Parts: sequence; C-alpha cells; structure tokens
Amino acid sequence: MLNISETISIDEQEVAFTFVRSPGPGGQNVNKVATAAQLRFDARNSRAISDAMFARVKKLAGSRMTADGVIVITAHTHRTQRANKEAALSRLTDLLRQAEKPPTKRVKTKPSRASKERRLTSKKQTSGKKQLRGKVRSDD
Repeated sequence: MLNISETISIDEQEVAFTFVRSPGPGGQNVNKVATAAQLRFDARNSRAISDAMFARVKKLAGSRMTADGVIVITAHTHRTQRANKEAALSRLTDLLRQAEKPPTKRVKTKPSRASKERRLTSKKQTSGKKQLRGKVRSDD
C-alpha cells in the first residue's frame, strides 16, 4: 500500500513501472542501461480517488495525464532505477496530496466608501473634459 495521506492510500498494483533508456549525456552507462523510470497510474479507474478529486488531479496533471485518465510521470535525474522509481513515486504522491485539498472558496468583498468616492470624482473629471470638447456657443 502506498499511503498518500491519512484518508487516501493506493494499492501498489495500481501503479505500473516501465524502465527506459535515459536521455542526455552519460556515455556507455546511458547507452546500455535502462535507468529512467516511467510511472503509470490510472487515476480515472482508481478506487482511492473520488470524482471531485479526479477533476482536481486532471487540472493539476495537465499534459502528464492521457485522454484515458492515466497519469504518466517520467523520472530520469538519477543514475539508478531504484532512485528514479522513488523520485517518480514521490512526484505522484505530491501531485495527489495537492489534489486532495479542495480549493478555498472566494470571500466576496465590497468596495470601500473611499474607493467609491475616488471612482466618482474620476468620472466627474472625465465628464468635465468631454464637456469642454463640445461646440463653442456664442451668446449674441
């Protein structure tokens, strides 16, 4: 079991790993050994994730989530499979912890009396400028 938080835990069978060759410099070791870890987690069909949380995960994951609802995380910063696997798992747990928290509701505020007065005086000044642009009338 992979414990994300006190309320969410994911079965290890839900997370699949594949190991591929790591990109970038590194000489013979990079060319021979598949050290980059690619984690796949089916968030849509997971029993641990609710529909509301899935919507937040989808928004947070962005391009890391496929159209089928599978999160794909690739880790290739370390030289060993084990370290890259742990890095990918920690990135998944961070993502799910962020998605677990519901967004805070916006508190409605009203404009202050001073800001209303500033707005009205500004409107009066602009109106006065535009009045001066009118045609000149003669009193003859």
